[in-house]
Amino acid sequence: MKSTVTGNFVINLMLILFFFWLFFFFSSCKKSADVAVDPPVIPGSCSATKAAIETIALFPSDNAWNQDISALPIDPLNTNIIAQFATTGMHPDFGSGLWDGAPIGIPYVAVCGNQAKIAVTYRANGYDGNYGDESDAGPFPIPLNAPIEGNGSGDSHVIAVDIENKKLYELYNASVNAGKWEASSGAVFDLSSNATRTPGFTSADAAGLPIFTGLVRYEEVAKGVIDHAIRFTLSKSLVQPAYSAPALHKVNGAGGVNGLPFGARLRLKKSFDISSYPASVKVILTAMKKYGVILADIGSNLYITGAPDERWSNDELRLLGNVKGSDFEVIKFNK
Repeated sequence: MKSTVTGNFVINLMLILFFFWLFFFFSSCKKSADVAVDPPVIPGSCSATKAAIETIALFPSDNAWNQDISALPIDPLNTNIIAQFATTGMHPDFGSGLWDGAPIGIPYVAVCGNQAKIAVTYRANGYDGNYGDESDAGPFPIPLNAPIEGNGSGDSHVIAVDIENKKLYELYNASVNAGKWEASSGAVFDLSSNATRTPGFTSADAAGLPIFTGLVRYEEVAKGVIDHAIRFTLSKSLVQPAYSAPALHKVNGAGGVNGLPFGARLRLKKSFDISSYPASVKVILTAMKKYGVILADIGSNLYITGAPDERWSNDELRLLGNVKGSDFEVIKFNK
């Protein structure tokens, strides 16, 4: 009888101790689960997608590209300047499908921090000269199979965004030869800094500006907001041989006192009614009211630049042509 009682006591004690252990075990697990712990960074885990680019900041919030200009003063010469292209409709220089056998717009790729770097040789060719003395030295982490604007015809821009190191790499008049890149010019931009390139230097863009940050990109329109200024062009006759911040480079434009320097900004008038436009176009027009458009290159009048994407509706984008030069106003710029 005594041995039976003792045995039951031992069993009960063991059960009590077991339940205490379970209690403390699950309590510990809950506490650990309640603490937010960042997942470890796994080498090679970068998601090099266009959507991933939209999760990183493209320059600090106080950078000129991200500046809200909706309340800035109008330039005194606004009326004279706008009169020169008042009846011109805005044109989206991007879309879906092909034009002359090439995607419409300036393409780009996302890369990870471990992307192999490729040598870059700066040279002149039949299209343009050699601006290597104003360019950033390679190598650049741009894959040799990166898309070239126009499939190698025209300006032939090539753009890569390193989403881990937050660097932007751009080439102009680029081509691949013998396993390396050749180009007329190239530039690297630190997307986490407001540091500028050397004043007077060109970039892959005539104005010395980054191209990518001014593109209209499908991924951001799909999110419902463009939070930066948009790149646009004017003909040489309307461009002064001068530049204004944030631009850093000028060309021999033929525009006189009523011409615009590179870096000048236009703002869509607050009174312009966008209510009848489809959602995708509203996103673009809203950005033009808040951030404006920046003159970055010589080209057709009021052409705005974007990236090609098969998801664009060209029919919707064509509605931008209803927006005329007279619907804009010139923001006061440095003379």
